[in-house]
Amino acid sequence: MIDRRSMLSAVISTALLPPPLAIIVPATARGTNRVERLWTGFSSAVGMGFDKSGNLYVAEWSADRISRIEPNGRRTTFAVDLPEPSGLAVDAEGNIYVASYSRDEIYRFTSDGSRETWLTGLATPAGLSFDQAGRLLVANRRTNEILAFDATRSRSVAVSGLRTPVGAVQRPDNGFVVSNIGGGVTIVRGDGRRFETGEVLRTPGPGIAQTASGRIFVVDYGGTGIHEVFDDGRVSLFADGLSSPVGLTVSPSGDLFSADWGNGAIYRIRLM
Repeated sequence: MIDRRSMLSAVISTALLPPPLAIIVPATARGTNRVERLWTGFSSAVGMGFDKSGNLYVAEWSADRISRIEPNGRRTTFAVDLPEPSGLAVDAEGNIYVASYSRDEIYRFTSDGSRETWLTGLATPAGLSFDQAGRLLVANRRTNEILAFDATRSRSVAVSGLRTPVGAVQRPDNGFVVSNIGGGVTIVRGDGRRFETGEVLRTPGPGIAQTASGRIFVVDYGGTGIHEVFDDGRVSLFADGLSSPVGLTVSPSGDLFSADWGNGAIYRIRLM
Protein backbone atom coordinates (compact mmCIF):
# COMPACT_ATOMS: atom_id res chain seq x y z
CA MET A 1 0.00 0.00 0.00
CA ILE A 2 1.09 3.55 -0.59
CA ASP A 3 0.38 6.42 1.74
CA ARG A 4 -0.39 9.96 0.69
CA ARG A 5 3.20 11.15 0.78
CA SER A 6 4.56 8.25 -1.26
CA MET A 7 1.73 8.54 -3.78
CA LEU A 8 2.62 12.18 -4.38
CA SER A 9 6.30 11.30 -4.60
CA ALA A 10 5.59 8.51 -7.08
CA VAL A 11 3.45 10.76 -9.25
CA ILE A 12 5.93 13.59 -9.40
CA SER A 13 9.03 11.43 -9.72
CA THR A 14 8.70 8.77 -12.16
CA ALA A 15 -20.21 -3.48 5.61
CA LEU A 16 -22.49 -2.50 3.47
CA LEU A 17 -24.21 0.35 5.14
CA PRO A 18 -26.79 2.92 4.06
CA PRO A 19 -25.44 6.45 3.78
CA PRO A 20 -25.25 8.47 6.98
CA LEU A 21 -27.14 11.69 7.28
CA ALA A 22 -25.34 14.22 5.15
CA ILE A 23 -22.96 16.45 7.06
CA ILE A 24 -22.74 20.01 5.85
CA VAL A 25 -19.17 21.27 5.71
CA PRO A 26 -19.41 25.06 5.46
CA ALA A 27 -17.26 26.67 2.81
CA THR A 28 -14.54 28.96 4.04
CA ALA A 29 -14.55 32.68 3.40
CA ARG A 30 -12.85 32.03 0.08
CA GLY A 31 -15.37 29.48 -1.13
CA THR A 32 -19.04 30.11 -1.81
CA ASN A 33 -20.55 26.64 -2.20
CA ARG A 34 -21.50 24.20 0.51
CA VAL A 35 -19.90 20.78 0.61
CA GLU A 36 -22.04 17.87 1.88
CA ARG A 37 -20.21 14.85 3.25
CA LEU A 38 -22.28 11.84 2.19
CA TRP A 39 -20.15 8.74 2.84
CA THR A 40 -16.97 7.87 4.71
CA GLY A 41 -14.69 4.86 5.12
CA PHE A 42 -13.04 4.84 1.69
CA SER A 43 -9.41 3.79 1.26
CA SER A 44 -7.73 6.51 -0.79
CA ALA A 45 -10.50 7.04 -3.33
CA VAL A 46 -9.26 8.37 -6.67
CA GLY A 47 -11.32 7.81 -9.84
CA MET A 48 -15.09 8.21 -9.77
CA GLY A 49 -17.91 7.89 -12.28
CA PHE A 50 -21.67 7.49 -12.59
CA ASP A 51 -23.57 5.25 -14.95
CA LYS A 52 -26.91 6.30 -16.47
CA SER A 53 -28.81 4.50 -13.71
CA GLY A 54 -27.19 6.68 -11.07
CA ASN A 55 -24.78 4.10 -9.64
CA LEU A 56 -21.53 5.69 -8.47
CA TYR A 57 -18.30 3.71 -8.96
CA VAL A 58 -15.27 4.60 -6.85
CA ALA A 59 -11.67 3.39 -7.34
CA GLU A 60 -10.02 2.84 -3.96
CA TRP A 61 -6.27 3.00 -4.47
CA SER A 62 -5.14 1.61 -1.11
CA ALA A 63 -7.72 -1.21 -1.05
CA ASP A 64 -7.15 -2.38 -4.64
CA ARG A 65 -10.89 -2.41 -5.27
CA ILE A 66 -13.85 -0.67 -6.87
CA SER A 67 -16.88 0.14 -4.74
CA ARG A 68 -20.36 0.85 -6.06
CA ILE A 69 -22.93 3.07 -4.39
CA GLU A 70 -26.48 2.62 -5.63
CA PRO A 71 -28.94 5.53 -5.85
CA ASN A 72 -30.56 4.37 -2.59
CA GLY A 73 -27.17 4.60 -0.84
CA ARG A 74 -26.45 0.88 -0.64
CA ARG A 75 -22.71 0.32 -0.94
CA THR A 76 -21.16 -2.88 -2.28
CA THR A 77 -17.78 -4.09 -3.49
CA PHE A 78 -17.89 -4.21 -7.29
CA ALA A 79 -14.38 -5.52 -8.07
CA VAL A 80 -11.28 -6.58 -6.13
CA ASP A 81 -7.62 -7.42 -6.76
CA LEU A 82 -6.95 -4.34 -8.86
CA PRO A 83 -3.39 -3.07 -8.30
CA GLU A 84 -3.57 0.60 -7.36
CA PRO A 85 -6.66 1.61 -9.34
CA SER A 86 -6.45 5.27 -10.28
CA GLY A 87 -8.61 6.71 -13.05
CA LEU A 88 -12.16 5.53 -13.70
CA ALA A 89 -14.67 6.38 -16.42
CA VAL A 90 -18.04 4.99 -17.51
CA ASP A 91 -19.04 4.89 -21.18
CA ALA A 92 -22.48 5.46 -22.69
CA GLU A 93 -23.26 1.73 -22.60
CA GLY A 94 -22.48 1.47 -18.90
CA ASN A 95 -19.08 -0.22 -19.19
CA ILE A 96 -16.61 0.80 -16.49
CA TYR A 97 -12.98 1.50 -17.39
CA VAL A 98 -10.33 1.49 -14.65
CA ALA A 99 -6.63 2.34 -14.91
CA SER A 100 -4.01 0.45 -12.91
CA TYR A 101 -1.37 2.99 -11.99
CA SER A 102 1.31 0.39 -11.19
CA ARG A 103 0.52 -2.25 -13.83
CA ASP A 104 0.25 0.22 -16.73
CA GLU A 105 -3.03 -1.39 -17.77
CA ILE A 106 -6.67 -0.49 -18.23
CA TYR A 107 -9.46 -2.90 -17.39
CA ARG A 108 -13.01 -2.86 -18.71
CA PHE A 109 -15.94 -4.13 -16.69
CA THR A 110 -19.50 -4.72 -17.74
CA SER A 111 -22.20 -3.66 -15.30
CA ASP A 112 -22.48 -7.24 -14.00
CA GLY A 113 -18.80 -7.23 -13.00
CA SER A 114 -17.31 -9.21 -15.89
CA ARG A 115 -13.73 -8.06 -16.42
CA GLU A 116 -11.23 -7.95 -19.27
CA THR A 117 -7.81 -6.40 -19.64
CA TRP A 118 -8.56 -3.79 -22.28
CA LEU A 119 -5.17 -2.09 -22.69
CA THR A 120 -1.60 -2.88 -21.71
CA GLY A 121 1.78 -1.22 -22.17
CA LEU A 122 0.86 2.23 -20.88
CA ALA A 123 3.13 4.49 -18.82
CA THR A 124 1.63 5.24 -15.41
CA PRO A 125 -1.98 5.87 -16.49
CA ALA A 126 -3.83 8.20 -14.15
CA GLY A 127 -7.13 9.95 -14.94
CA LEU A 128 -9.61 8.67 -17.54
CA SER A 129 -12.44 10.38 -19.42
CA PHE A 130 -14.24 10.22 -22.76
CA ASP A 131 -14.08 12.76 -25.56
CA GLN A 132 -17.00 13.86 -27.72
CA ALA A 133 -16.34 11.06 -30.22
CA GLY A 134 -16.48 8.42 -27.51
CA ARG A 135 -12.74 7.81 -27.43
CA LEU A 136 -11.18 6.95 -24.08
CA LEU A 137 -8.75 9.65 -22.96
CA VAL A 138 -5.86 8.46 -20.80
CA ALA A 139 -3.52 10.74 -18.87
CA ASN A 140 -0.28 8.86 -19.56
CA ARG A 141 1.78 10.51 -16.87
CA ARG A 142 5.20 9.09 -17.57
CA THR A 143 5.22 10.15 -21.24
CA ASN A 144 3.60 13.54 -20.51
CA GLU A 145 0.80 12.83 -22.97
CA ILE A 146 -2.96 12.51 -23.20
CA LEU A 147 -3.68 9.43 -25.29
CA ALA A 148 -6.95 8.66 -27.08
CA PHE A 149 -8.26 5.15 -27.83
CA ASP A 150 -11.27 4.37 -30.01
CA ALA A 151 -13.50 1.31 -29.72
CA THR A 152 -11.03 -0.76 -31.73
CA ARG A 153 -8.25 0.29 -29.31
CA SER A 154 -6.53 2.28 -32.03
CA ARG A 155 -4.22 4.76 -30.32
CA SER A 156 -3.50 8.42 -31.06
CA VAL A 157 -1.87 11.25 -29.14
CA ALA A 158 -4.37 13.97 -28.26
CA VAL A 159 -1.96 16.27 -26.39
CA SER A 160 1.81 16.01 -25.86
CA GLY A 161 4.54 17.99 -24.13
CA LEU A 162 2.70 18.24 -20.81
CA ARG A 163 3.97 18.44 -17.22
CA THR A 164 3.07 15.22 -15.41
CA PRO A 165 -0.56 15.08 -16.60
CA VAL A 166 -3.01 13.18 -14.41
CA GLY A 167 -6.40 14.14 -15.85
CA ALA A 168 -8.03 15.71 -18.91
CA VAL A 169 -11.37 16.64 -20.43
CA GLN A 170 -12.21 17.75 -23.96
CA ARG A 171 -13.49 21.28 -24.37
CA PRO A 172 -16.62 22.08 -26.42
CA ASP A 173 -14.33 23.59 -29.12
CA ASN A 174 -12.50 20.22 -29.41
CA GLY A 175 -9.57 21.48 -27.37
CA PHE A 176 -8.56 20.09 -23.99
CA VAL A 177 -8.06 21.08 -20.37
CA VAL A 178 -5.39 19.07 -18.55
CA SER A 179 -4.51 18.90 -14.86
CA ASN A 180 -0.79 18.46 -14.21
CA ILE A 181 0.13 17.17 -10.79
CA GLY A 182 3.59 18.64 -11.29
CA GLY A 183 1.94 22.07 -11.38
CA GLY A 184 -0.70 24.05 -13.20
CA VAL A 185 -3.45 23.48 -15.72
CA THR A 186 -2.88 23.36 -19.47
CA ILE A 187 -5.58 24.73 -21.78
CA VAL A 188 -5.41 23.69 -25.43
CA ARG A 189 -7.73 25.57 -27.79
CA GLY A 190 -9.51 23.89 -30.64
CA ASP A 191 -7.22 25.73 -33.06
CA GLY A 192 -4.14 24.32 -31.34
CA ARG A 193 -3.17 27.35 -29.30
CA ARG A 194 -2.23 26.48 -25.74
CA PHE A 195 -1.36 28.23 -22.52
CA GLU A 196 -0.69 27.45 -18.89
CA THR A 197 -2.78 28.62 -15.96
CA GLY A 198 -3.80 27.47 -12.50
CA GLU A 199 -0.74 28.61 -10.59
CA VAL A 200 -3.01 29.08 -7.56
CA LEU A 201 -3.46 25.31 -7.32
CA ARG A 202 -0.80 23.65 -5.21
CA THR A 203 -1.05 20.23 -6.84
CA PRO A 204 -3.80 19.70 -9.44
CA GLY A 205 -5.07 16.13 -9.10
CA PRO A 206 -6.66 13.50 -11.34
CA GLY A 207 -10.11 14.84 -10.54
CA ILE A 208 -11.15 17.04 -13.45
CA ALA A 209 -14.74 17.10 -14.67
CA GLN A 210 -16.96 18.93 -17.15
CA THR A 211 -20.67 19.57 -16.80
CA ALA A 212 -23.23 19.23 -19.59
CA SER A 213 -23.11 23.01 -20.05
CA GLY A 214 -19.32 23.01 -20.46
CA ARG A 215 -18.20 24.22 -17.03
CA ILE A 216 -14.88 22.66 -16.01
CA PHE A 217 -13.73 21.94 -12.47
CA VAL A 218 -10.47 20.56 -11.09
CA VAL A 219 -9.40 19.44 -7.62
CA ASP A 220 -6.34 20.71 -5.76
CA TYR A 221 -4.84 17.54 -4.31
CA GLY A 222 -2.21 19.58 -2.49
CA GLY A 223 -4.85 21.79 -0.90
CA THR A 224 -8.47 21.69 0.22
CA GLY A 225 -10.50 23.08 -2.65
CA ILE A 226 -12.23 22.52 -5.96
CA HIS A 227 -11.59 25.20 -8.58
CA GLU A 228 -13.43 26.25 -11.71
CA VAL A 229 -11.41 26.77 -14.89
CA PHE A 230 -12.83 29.37 -17.28
CA ASP A 231 -12.37 29.64 -21.03
CA ASP A 232 -10.25 32.77 -20.67
CA GLY A 233 -7.82 30.98 -18.35
CA ARG A 234 -9.09 32.33 -15.06
CA VAL A 235 -9.15 29.84 -12.20
CA SER A 236 -11.50 30.52 -9.29
CA LEU A 237 -12.10 28.66 -6.03
CA PHE A 238 -15.54 27.09 -6.21
CA ALA A 239 -15.75 25.01 -3.02
CA ASP A 240 -13.46 24.45 -0.07
CA GLY A 241 -13.11 22.45 3.13
CA LEU A 242 -11.93 19.08 1.80
CA SER A 243 -8.71 17.28 2.75
CA SER A 244 -6.54 16.56 -0.29
CA PRO A 245 -9.37 16.08 -2.80
CA VAL A 246 -8.47 13.65 -5.58
CA GLY A 247 -11.60 12.34 -7.30
CA LEU A 248 -14.22 14.42 -9.10
CA THR A 249 -17.21 13.60 -11.28
CA VAL A 250 -20.61 14.98 -12.30
CA SER A 251 -23.79 13.12 -11.36
CA PRO A 252 -26.68 12.50 -13.78
CA SER A 253 -28.56 15.30 -11.98
CA GLY A 254 -25.68 17.71 -12.59
CA ASP A 255 -24.10 17.92 -9.14
CA LEU A 256 -20.38 17.60 -8.44
CA PHE A 257 -19.19 14.63 -6.40
CA SER A 258 -15.68 14.61 -4.98
CA ALA A 259 -13.57 12.19 -2.95
CA ASP A 260 -10.79 13.31 -0.66
CA TRP A 261 -7.68 11.37 0.29
CA GLY A 262 -7.28 12.82 3.78
CA ASN A 263 -10.70 11.93 5.20
CA GLY A 264 -11.60 8.94 3.02
CA ALA A 265 -14.93 10.62 2.32
CA ILE A 266 -17.18 11.41 -0.63
CA TYR A 267 -18.90 14.78 -0.91
CA ARG A 268 -21.62 16.41 -2.97
CA ILE A 269 -21.43 20.02 -4.11
CA ARG A 270 -24.63 21.24 -5.72
CA LEU A 271 -24.30 23.36 -8.84
CA MET A 272 -26.65 26.30 -9.10
